[in-house]
Amino acid sequence: MADLYKTYPTGRVAIREVGLRDGLQLTKSWPSTAQKVRWIDQEYAAGIRHFEVGSFLPANKVPRFADVRDVIAAVDRHGDAHGVALALNQRGATDALATSVGEITVVVSASQAHNEANVRRTQEQSLAEIANVVQLRDQAGKDTIINAGIAMAFGCSLSGDVPEDDVMRMVDRCFEAGVDMVGLADTVGYAGPRQIASLCARMEKRLGNLPYVIHLHDTRGMGIANASAALDAGCRVLDASLAGLGGCPFAPGATGNVVLEDLIYLVETKGFDTGVDIEKIIEMRSILAEAMPEEMLNGALAKAGPPKTLEWRARVA
Repeated sequence: MADLYKTYPTGRVAIREVGLRDGLQLTKSWPSTAQKVRWIDQEYAAGIRHFEVGSFLPANKVPRFADVRDVIAAVDRHGDAHGVALALNQRGATDALATSVGEITVVVSASQAHNEANVRRTQEQSLAEIANVVQLRDQAGKDTIINAGIAMAFGCSLSGDVPEDDVMRMVDRCFEAGVDMVGLADTVGYAGPRQIASLCARMEKRLGNLPYVIHLHDTRGMGIANASAALDAGCRVLDASLAGLGGCPFAPGATGNVVLEDLIYLVETKGFDTGVDIEKIIEMRSILAEAMPEEMLNGALAKAGPPKTLEWRARVA
């Protein structure tokens, strides 16, 4: 049985770097394996401990993740680092379970239209596939965390509104399928702070101390405001990507994730100790500029720099 609380300690904010997977989905080019290893090594040295390493998809169709096993090995070199990989079906999960990756994310959408566009299945078929992945994990005798990422939890670019009750029913169905944890994704950046706060409050009531993930996109410039609302509502696991890379190929208008550097700054200014050296994270952007010179790198903190106030210096000293 997966030990969630070892990976995501109660009360401590976990910032998960998703740039190596979600961040690279839509880029025209991507880092080499050696550059990905540098990315992990340097972010680990800066204090990041959770890395989404890639997807288990056919290498001939998605070559940017062909080296996912090498990236997992790079995470494994750091004893307390935690790797997360995406698997869209049993074949991908079987391949993932053959590695040492600590967590497998499976996906179902809160929107039927997006679920069919994204994975070519109905929601019921996706839930059955998730249950099969859990069974594969159990049969393998592994303690790999199975996390159900619920896409379009705050609105869908294909079908519009997604009622909160539908999202919570999907949360329940995922747990019935046997997953260890769930995550709610604002896949196309439709949410505002009030909506985030409302759904997180329901998650807190439903899950108690059980950790859950909030995955935000900054499509409409609300990512940091939404992350602040999630923290205020009790969420302690948040996704972000270096320089705000990211997007979903099957979600029109889904641009980048929340900027990792800006999220760290937010979390620190709200009084949480991230243990991350934010200036070292900003320096990491040079790897992206080197590997993907045509990609836009986002982020307010990288542009303006950390503040020179005594309060800030005291927090990071």
